[in-house]
Amino acid sequence: MKTQAIVLASRPQGTPTAEQFRFETLELPPLAAGQVLLKTRYVSVDPYMRGRMSAAKSYVAPFEVGQPIAGGVVAEVVESQSDALPVGSVVVGNLPWQQHSVADGKSLNRIPTDKAPVSYFLGLLGMPGLTAYFGLLDICQPKAGETVVVSGAAGAVGMVVGQLAKIQGCRVIGTAGSDEKVAYLKELGFDEAINYKTANIAEALAAAAPNGVDCYFDNVGGPITDAVYDLLNKHARIALCGQISTYNTTEAPVGLRPEGKLLKTSTKLQGFIVSDYLPQWPEGVAKLTEWYGQGKLKFEETITDGFDQIPAAFLGLFQGDNTGKAIVNVA
Repeated sequence: MKTQAIVLASRPQGTPTAEQFRFETLELPPLAAGQVLLKTRYVSVDPYMRGRMSAAKSYVAPFEVGQPIAGGVVAEVVESQSDALPVGSVVVGNLPWQQHSVADGKSLNRIPTDKAPVSYFLGLLGMPGLTAYFGLLDICQPKAGETVVVSGAAGAVGMVVGQLAKIQGCRVIGTAGSDEKVAYLKELGFDEAINYKTANIAEALAAAAPNGVDCYFDNVGGPITDAVYDLLNKHARIALCGQISTYNTTEAPVGLRPEGKLLKTSTKLQGFIVSDYLPQWPEGVAKLTEWYGQGKLKFEETITDGFDQIPAAFLGLFQGDNTGKAIVNVA
């Protein structure tokens, strides 16, 4: 069987462009014992993939030039040699950007179709939601009445962080890049939301957090993070999740040296990757599903239609095109 795939054509220098992607037709092998043939339904595009396009050493192996790009995918089993995954099963896994693919059934997780939209298992009930859950609740450990700041708050991770902090009884401040996103954060229950593109971010954060900042969930880095460091309270906690403001820079960014501020406030700063918590993922999915079912968590998706639009949806991440989770509907 032949299928269409999207491969990494070349490694980007600076911001990726459409030239980094190439469409190819591949021949799929016949199924072996335990394998399934999958039809792709939804593809996740995520900022961390930019790092994998580089050859630099990181926490996960880089994509190989000339090979299909891979990431979170929801797919349907259309042929099966796996007793655990009969035809018609809906699964989620780390799969190539292909219209069809062959995978070992043990590498996939079967997902329920009655708890939430299946695409949510790439967002609220998947890697972004779990990133928010463990980063906030395990690293920041917010307490009722504390002030929590979330950068990139209208993204797939940030919007969940803010809502989880509200469930914990916190005052929540989010930053985002448009007035529309700011309005949406207010709808989600954020106490304050700031458009960092139009506001003086240091002044706006200081006004929004008159009692200082106890927890900071950092998705962005850059000037927003610099401003938060000036507001840290004693024993503040920072979950370092992402630095999207620097992902496409070709030179080392120059900024403040924050160590003195962290020292004086006895602040805990911890970087983390959601895979650090892999054994605890079932716990996180169960709790997020429970809160979603109770109406305590809302989620937004920016859905692009068409397999051929996957590269454009990915590139749009770095222009701020998405609110919530960026998803491509392939089916």
